Amino acid sequence: MTTITNREIHLAQAPTGMPEPAHFSMVETQITPPADQILVKNLYMSVDPAMRPALSNGQTKVGAVMQGGAIGRVEQSANPDFPEGSYVIHRCGFREFHVTDGRDLRLVKTEGESLTTHLHVLGGTGLTAYGGLLVTGELKDNENVFVSAAAGAVGSVVCQIAKIKGCRVAASCGSDEKVAYLQDQLGVDYAFNYKTQSISKSLRAGLPEGIDVYFENVGGAHLDAACGQMRPLGRIPVCGMISAYNNKGARSEGVTTLSNMIYNRVTMKGFVVYEFDHLREQFLSDMRSWIADGRMQYSETIMDGIEQAPAALIGLLQGQNTGKMLVKLADDA
Repeated sequence: MTTITNREIHLAQAPTGMPEPAHFSMVETQITPPADQILVKNLYMSVDPAMRPALSNGQTKVGAVMQGGAIGRVEQSANPDFPEGSYVIHRCGFREFHVTDGRDLRLVKTEGESLTTHLHVLGGTGLTAYGGLLVTGELKDNENVFVSAAAGAVGSVVCQIAKIKGCRVAASCGSDEKVAYLQDQLGVDYAFNYKTQSISKSLRAGLPEGIDVYFENVGGAHLDAACGQMRPLGRIPVCGMISAYNNKGARSEGVTTLSNMIYNRVTMKGFVVYEFDHLREQFLSDMRSWIADGRMQYSETIMDGIEQAPAALIGLLQGQNTGKMLVKLADDA
């Protein structure tokens, strides 16, 4: 059996506030995959905001390899369900190779699309947007929709699904370049830079009749502004609260407008992507159709090499990405 050098990214120190490069370390390990196990060579790794709380709340142990979504190619296998040369997705990223019995793998079957799309628009990111908006958010055609962190991997898909359903969409983001991307490429009706514009005033300008669905990715001041402008029977599907992830205990800024939920009978509900597993085939069918006819676009921000993984996570939390943040670990050859 051949011994392989496997480079991994470990948590060196639990961060307080914004993570820094010193909080991570790259460790080389030697692995000799048993003949009855599956060896996966990771090709691309997903970088997501939800990784941040785990670094401080004890979920990721100091000295342990970090976890994250990855897509790889099967290099060795005695399992007919995962033949050599097939592509698989799993949750053991932040390392170049993954050894497994197969129980944590899911086959990826492409239909002409880029392999990387299965880590975002055709993967968990896209399903999060799809289920969160249509199921948890109970979106109806022609409603008024507000999306925060709208230029990110989830938010950008939410914006486009809402437009496909005939909705008027207002979107927030963190730069003027992202405003242009949202309006000119994704076709949202109104986008604004929350760092330079008032969120409340921008929402009144973009959705003067109020908000039916607020797809919540940020929390804090965004939630405070949106709650005050929800329409009767409005819904707030809560996907994330990225503004709080660097705070101790992931505590968000205070929200002062929750009383508006009472008489407007607004529903706010959190969700997680595995709730929508039963919709995966319909989701893939819809998404592939929308991509084919040009109604669904996507953007990727890709860093090259596992040594760039910490910088990718830090950059994501600083809003340096447009669309999906990925790290390329190896060529597909």
